[in-house]
Amino acid sequence: MTAPLLSVENLRVSFPTPAGRADVVKGLSFDLGRERLGIVGESGSGKSMTGRAILRLIRRPGHQSADRMMFDGLDLTTLSEREMRKLRGARISMIMQDPKFSLNPVMTVGDQIAEALRTHERLARKDVGARVIEMLHSVRINEPERVVRLFPHEVSGGMGQRIMIAMMLIPQPDLLIADEPTSALDVSVQAQVLDLIDELVRNKGMALILISHDLNLVARYCDRILVMHSGKVVESCAAKDLHEATHPYTRGLLAAVPRMEETRDELPVLDRSAWSGT
Repeated sequence: MTAPLLSVENLRVSFPTPAGRADVVKGLSFDLGRERLGIVGESGSGKSMTGRAILRLIRRPGHQSADRMMFDGLDLTTLSEREMRKLRGARISMIMQDPKFSLNPVMTVGDQIAEALRTHERLARKDVGARVIEMLHSVRINEPERVVRLFPHEVSGGMGQRIMIAMMLIPQPDLLIADEPTSALDVSVQAQVLDLIDELVRNKGMALILISHDLNLVARYCDRILVMHSGKVVESCAAKDLHEATHPYTRGLLAAVPRMEETRDELPVLDRSAWSGT
């Protein structure tokens, strides 16, 4: 049996509050191969903190711990910060929420993508430029030779998302973590960006963790789904079996999704007493 690319055991993330430390991720465990894994749940369920914790991006006063967090034979819990900086971007990349706003407003698009490449590879200047143009082509940006000279405020939201995806993928990582990568876009552009991510992940044989609150979207683009509630995984299933989920929380989320041809007078609300103590 092939060893998983990423293996996480008993991951915990906490932050201080006036009443003591509050756990936002509570003993999370999962394995990930070169597949597409969706993590879904409400806001505050611990999805984004899980993605950040894999890259050890939880900063003080936050605290994270894990019994085991192995990535392709490397124990992420024991690596130094310098070693983690070499790993981030090069082998594990993360697209943050509203990624356009993660771009540096005073650097051109081309310089920012080139910087992401030069940080991890030593290449001649002309080779860097060629790779940047090639990457912009691959994310379906027209006239990349013109776009590389633009600043972030000169591009649209959809193009900004594509530029950020290009920046994260140009080092050719093994794992891409996409945290609500299309939350600020309209529905038609969302589909274009997610189709693009899906195509690049499949073509390059990468693993993907797609973090979202949209169950139908994750079911469409992922192979497997983890459903999180209050920092815990309450259900794990194949994406194709999501609508046959049995946990009351998952059933409640599915029931609350509006339908194109809605016939219900009221959308149901989550009955949280049904899984209290889960």
